[in-house]
Amino acid sequence: MNAFVPALVRPPGEIPRLGEPLLDEYLRFVAARARTNTLLAQTFDLKVFFTIIGKEPTQVSTSDVLAFIQAQRLPRKENVVRLSDGESGLAASTIKRRLASISGLFSYLHERGLVEKNPVPRGLSTRSGRSHVRGTPLIRAPRRLPRVLSPDEVNALLAALRCERDRAMVLLMLFGGLRRCEVLGLRMPDVRPGERRVFVAAGKGGHQRIVPVAPTFFESLGRYLDAERPIDSATDHVFVVLKRPRRGNPLSAAGLDEILSGARVRGGLPHATCHELRHTCFTRLRESGMALEAIQAQAGHASIESTRIYLHLANDWLIGEYSKAMDILDGIAGDIP
Repeated sequence: MNAFVPALVRPPGEIPRLGEPLLDEYLRFVAARARTNTLLAQTFDLKVFFTIIGKEPTQVSTSDVLAFIQAQRLPRKENVVRLSDGESGLAASTIKRRLASISGLFSYLHERGLVEKNPVPRGLSTRSGRSHVRGTPLIRAPRRLPRVLSPDEVNALLAALRCERDRAMVLLMLFGGLRRCEVLGLRMPDVRPGERRVFVAAGKGGHQRIVPVAPTFFESLGRYLDAERPIDSATDHVFVVLKRPRRGNPLSAAGLDEILSGARVRGGLPHATCHELRHTCFTRLRESGMALEAIQAQAGHASIESTRIYLHLANDWLIGEYSKAMDILDGIAGDIP
């Protein structure tokens, strides 16, 4: 059997292909039910997997999957080392995502009767002779608390921004909790200044929501629209490029990242990413007493389990709960002779 090497082809405006009928058919299936970013991520994950394994989909075994995991943990050729933990292999979260993409492919093929089973195990059994029992996970990804900005860091970041467009985008993440893609996807009809709210038309997973945002954002947005946004812009995207050669076109994710990177340098900040601004928003809301269910709605989380992390980030809330518990315990201890 000849080794299979996928070749990624992505014609403009078309569904990407990997040069194998079953893989290309699966990508068309993903394209019909998922957003573009999800499709591209799964395409790349599958390309990496089949490049390393070198087999056609119907020939893949569980041993191949386990070998792939080992290969992903090996040091990379560029000698790249993560600052967070000092390791040189891929992060556990990246490997878990790739395994999810691979498992999705084989679940699809299994449902169609093209493979006998999904070769990606759900976990490793810890009991002899009971392989169907889910035991330890294949990959353990540590859950780390995201960093948030202090009030001084927020002020330094805002002071380092160079125009009202940039300030409005930062305020939308900081006071509205929008994701980077949601900020860049905002369109003129989505802005409702009279209600002090914005409509998120394309949130994560395709979910829509309406979220309130502080008046400070709308004031900055108004100054941007009045004095900075090109009047001849042909797009209804709110945030556009202000300088040529792409003047008037929608701002890209790389463009927004570059804006924040420059502001961090000018403000002398060690960190301040788009997602950290979002985390800062929800952490402060929780510290102010906002109900967890309300934060879930504001954040657009499908499950409240994703929102519970802000219980751990909101230090004032934890200290308050601990103090109330200790007051009760102290009272009990004081009654003991």
